[in-house]
Amino acid sequence: MSTEPRINDRIRVPEVRLVGPSGEQVGIVPLAKALELAQEYDLDLVEVAATARPPVCKLMDYGKFKYESAMKAREARKNQAHTVIKEMKLRPKIDPHDYDTKKGHVVRFLKQGDKVKITIMFRGREQSRPELGFRLLQRLANDVQDLGFVESSAKQDGRNMIMVLGPHKKKTEAMAEARAIADARKAERQGRNAGPDAAADDDAALEAENAAAEAEADEADDDADDADETDAEVEQPTEVAQDA
Repeated sequence: MSTEPRINDRIRVPEVRLVGPSGEQVGIVPLAKALELAQEYDLDLVEVAATARPPVCKLMDYGKFKYESAMKAREARKNQAHTVIKEMKLRPKIDPHDYDTKKGHVVRFLKQGDKVKITIMFRGREQSRPELGFRLLQRLANDVQDLGFVESSAKQDGRNMIMVLGPHKKKTEAMAEARAIADARKAERQGRNAGPDAAADDDAALEAENAAAEAEADEADDDADDADETDAEVEQPTEVAQDA
């Protein structure tokens, strides 16, 4: 393993403050001595504080350090929750079936921990009846009150009326719950698939044992016959075992 610095390969100062592999303070040592220790421990000499006087260097396995850092960053991104604002558009005189469909989408968004922006679009003479949009927004808020709350009350914005619903669950909680459900379903599928496979394996093993026992019995009965007849008889149980 190379003993040259892996983060900053331009260490040219005569002395460095050295930190050992376990985090212990070695003290201020000449750069040549630090490189010698790195070679002795089969580790890398890595500069961790270039602005310090003298610079701070540490003995470490830099390849392992980079791998662990990448894994930690990946895990952090996995658990990171980004709040997303979804948008659902409705008309004041929406059809009941369309309303149920739109409400289903709102329910799904709230269960995922996302905010939902509800927009009522007015056209033509509908603009003179803002109460229609207000009542529709109130109805939707009441229908999903178990999953979300009104974060921003309904307000007119030109030809549109807007309301924002916020989820009761945090995004991280929704993500954790979704992962738990997915893991449970995966385990259930694996258990359901493992049952028949295990039973089939047991049946196949039992059939193989029976076939082997029959082959041994046939061989014992055919010992009195000539060699050609014995070979012919012995091949028959072998074919039966393969079919099983």
